[in-house]
Amino acid sequence: MAYIDYYKILGVDKSATQDDIKKAYRKQARKLHPDLNPNDKEAEKKFKELNEANEVLSNPENRTKYDKYGENWKHGEEYEKARQQQRQQSQSQGGNYGGRFSGADFGEGEDFSDFFQSMFGGEGGGFGRSSRGSASGKFKGQDVQAELNLNLKDAATTHPQTFDINGKKVRITIPAGVYDGQQIKLKGHGNPGANGGPSGDLYITFNIPADADFERIGDDLKTKVSIDLYTALLGGDVKVNTLDGSVNLKVKPETQSGTTVRLKGKGFPVYKKEGQFGDLFVTYEVKLPTNLTEKQKELFEQLKNS
Repeated sequence: MAYIDYYKILGVDKSATQDDIKKAYRKQARKLHPDLNPNDKEAEKKFKELNEANEVLSNPENRTKYDKYGENWKHGEEYEKARQQQRQQSQSQGGNYGGRFSGADFGEGEDFSDFFQSMFGGEGGGFGRSSRGSASGKFKGQDVQAELNLNLKDAATTHPQTFDINGKKVRITIPAGVYDGQQIKLKGHGNPGANGGPSGDLYITFNIPADADFERIGDDLKTKVSIDLYTALLGGDVKVNTLDGSVNLKVKPETQSGTTVRLKGKGFPVYKKEGQFGDLFVTYEVKLPTNLTEKQKELFEQLKNS
């Protein structure tokens, strides 16, 4: 197993404070967010790694385990229990540990990969199995990964969702404001543990495809609306669709094509911050008239020559 350096992924050192970790995550998340890097598989991969690193290091308890056990932090407690059992057995049987880890003392930062491979599903002869047939301890079940597809409007509302995982119905409430590629954890909804150990966790990743009407940039939305030449020249009203209905906008006289106006608070809801919303940016596209009458052509000629 290759060691996963979450500190390196976040761009901080091991002495970083929780506030440092939060700031580093937000800074990189803004750069790597899938909405800002469409169809960029490498950015998508780095964004998922960033979320994984943040989930571990932003939780003080998980961070302590990670600092001690590295990539095997999830099984650290099981390791300690199994190791203690083996020591007790060894002491009662004359001090012979047996197996290839005889007498080894793994300190902080050591590589536990070989040990965990033998303990959790690889070779024989490790601590996880006893030549005398004794119990190997309780071990947490395997985590389960799942994906959930949402359209943009569903992602903008808090709503319940029910789906099947391993033959069990799981009901969750999805908070408004989730983003494409975001991952949440449901503790204890993974595969069953071994020897009466706890079940693994369920990790759900949200897939939110591009929307036909709105482009999402963080908590803001962008949209385009067509206005005719006469409205652009003389001013007038135009109806603009938002996520929660339509609004009428006043178009200023002599508005140029490509002009963008901001509707404050009409963007996407901010994740887990009830009542807070991004903004909606509306770009006007001036549509030129077609099938002009002769009279209209004459009027345009007059404007051209005036």
